[in-house]
Amino acid sequence: MAQQTFDLYQRITSLPAGKRIFSLLYAVKAPYFATVRPQVREVRAHHAELSIRNRKRVHNHIGTLHAIAVCNGLEAAMGLLAEATCPSDQRWLPRGLQVSYLAKSTTDLLCVAETDPEQWAGEAPYDVDIRVKAVRTDGVVVVEGVIPVYVTAKPTKA
Repeated sequence: MAQQTFDLYQRITSLPAGKRIFSLLYAVKAPYFATVRPQVREVRAHHAELSIRNRKRVHNHIGTLHAIAVCNGLEAAMGLLAEATCPSDQRWLPRGLQVSYLAKSTTDLLCVAETDPEQWAGEAPYDVDIRVKAVRTDGVVVVEGVIPVYVTAKPTKA
């Protein structure tokens, strides 16, 4: 599966309204992501960005984006990065989510996932800690953390 999503991203985003179409397809493929309506902005090896809107539907009791919605956006960005970066003969699986809540999520957010090339250079199986952060429109980081990912060789088909 690794690379399929990235290949689709590269094909669709070359079309008019391609990023919008891809964002919709990505949310359909992983329906839980649809709750935050991610708008994919950029995907390349070791980097992915998407935005989530500050909508009432994903507010908490104090009127800000709730923590799980923010984590949902971060996980969506992580998945795009992993698909664009994981070698084609390997597969990835998230092992958890470790985040710190640093400020209130009072605006739309930019969700960013990043790694370094050497993190993916090992012999499978290995672990990759994908760095994630959510940033308000004023530049304040509201959530920051790591999503550990376990990378293994793809099983051979019989």
